[in-house]
Amino acid sequence: MSNWIINNGPSALVLMVWMGINIFLFVYYFIFYDQGPQFYYTRHLLLSALAWARAPAAVLNFNCMLILLPVCRNLLSFIRGSTACFKRSMRKQLDKNLTFHKLVAYMIALMTAVHTIAHLFNLEWFNNSRQGKYDVLSTELSEIGDKPNESFLNPIRSTNTTPTHVAFITIAGLTGVIITLALILMITSSMEVIRRSYYEVFWYTHHLFIIFFAGLVFHGAGRIVRSQTEESMEHHNYVYCANRSLDWGTIPECPIPQFAGGQPATWKWVLGPMIIYIFERLLRFYRSQQNVILRKTVIHPSDVLEMQLVRKGFTMEVGQYIFLNCPSISRLEWHPFTLTSAPEEDFFSVHIRSMGDWTRELIDKVNAAEKGELMPRITVDGPFGTASEDVFDYEVSFLIGCGIGVTPFASILKSIWYKFKQNNAKLRTKKIYFYWLCRETHAFEWFADLLHSLEDEMEQKQMPDFLNYKLFLTGWDHSHAAHVMVHFDKETDIVTGLKHKTQYGRPNWDKEFTDIRNAHPTSDVGVFLCGPQTLAKTLEKCCVQYSDVDPRKVKFYFNKENF
Repeated sequence: MSNWIINNGPSALVLMVWMGINIFLFVYYFIFYDQGPQFYYTRHLLLSALAWARAPAAVLNFNCMLILLPVCRNLLSFIRGSTACFKRSMRKQLDKNLTFHKLVAYMIALMTAVHTIAHLFNLEWFNNSRQGKYDVLSTELSEIGDKPNESFLNPIRSTNTTPTHVAFITIAGLTGVIITLALILMITSSMEVIRRSYYEVFWYTHHLFIIFFAGLVFHGAGRIVRSQTEESMEHHNYVYCANRSLDWGTIPECPIPQFAGGQPATWKWVLGPMIIYIFERLLRFYRSQQNVILRKTVIHPSDVLEMQLVRKGFTMEVGQYIFLNCPSISRLEWHPFTLTSAPEEDFFSVHIRSMGDWTRELIDKVNAAEKGELMPRITVDGPFGTASEDVFDYEVSFLIGCGIGVTPFASILKSIWYKFKQNNAKLRTKKIYFYWLCRETHAFEWFADLLHSLEDEMEQKQMPDFLNYKLFLTGWDHSHAAHVMVHFDKETDIVTGLKHKTQYGRPNWDKEFTDIRNAHPTSDVGVFLCGPQTLAKTLEKCCVQYSDVDPRKVKFYFNKENF
């Protein structure tokens, strides 16, 4: 439990606070509508469905206030930079912004379902009361408002009006339908299979959030849920008058009760985050209009495109990422890519693997430009902070990249190279373990030159053990295996040409963590992954298992890249 708290305690605390606020809001407003005297007559028509409709609405307001904040990347990058003096366990929570965004979305979906179902029951009971199917009091309450200058309680204003009319024609009903449809489309298009295979569908559909928030702000203007006014309650005591509904208006003790809808409140919850998000988009738009010079392009093996770019005023830190847009492909699509350059270089670069329609078309346009056609225009938004920014805050850093997931660590390794060349005395990190897992032999050529340079630099500085890297080939055939056996005695690896031999198969993570633990018994070890979620679960479990309870001994802190 102690080891689990090391890696997951702050996240669990954030989750508990968030869930506690949700539970408090639900219970508080449920009791408010279920026990409030001003809602006595409303409850008589709707029973407990009134509270079941309004309590989720309060939770919806709170979560709709939160949903935009985790995707304000500039805000998160600013907070990360301004909290550099805080403990890294606090900054790590910013790296889980997308996970929190999804949790909030799930809560919105759940509360929307409860809210909608409860209101469907409400409409049916409103209609039955209007039709006179219940007791005398329900009928009298439904008929209030039929005479001039009378307020009403039942939104179904005549016996010919159907619940469908209220659900689809009124402000509350129409906006409710629009909000629900937009939410369903956004959530279904966010499924992993859609996002991975049809990113454009996810991208465009997710922008229905504009319609969602517009409908949300106007939804309460319908004032469909009504209560007895304070002035009316002073003259009309429901305890005395409820059983005398036929005498309302004829005896002075029981004047006809007056009703009013509550003031719309959703805009008060969401206005602040909406303003922050608008400024976020304006800043992104401004940066996207800045001129970007495409200095160099290189097509690497395995269909990987390297782009070296220059933009005035661009500054970065290791492991950060940017969003790229190619207007000739799509003016609206922006795709995230990790920077592979170091902050010490006078350009910034990305490595792009062909994984979908957009990346394939971009690589085709670059190939065509090398044959004489016009080079496509590229616009850039960023950079934005990630977990890898903290890599130099640990005495020991353990970097694991899978395939093209090596890109943030390329930036880190380059930066280390420059720091050694400049004899940077502020470098706190004493040891780096770098593991790279690839399925194809050609993939190792992406950064083989960089690793060669690092090997030479470490030897010149007489620190050959500072960087310990292992390359794992997870896919090969019989011909490759035979070729390896023939050249087994060579001093350098036949795949990469490096002094460290490529290993075949997947790492034994228990052995790797045990070795690092034994080599650094009193150090804080930062474990950084850019790879699939299945591997993330394995590594996170290892971090918990191999951390020592004694605070003076080794601790493993798990960090994962999220886009």
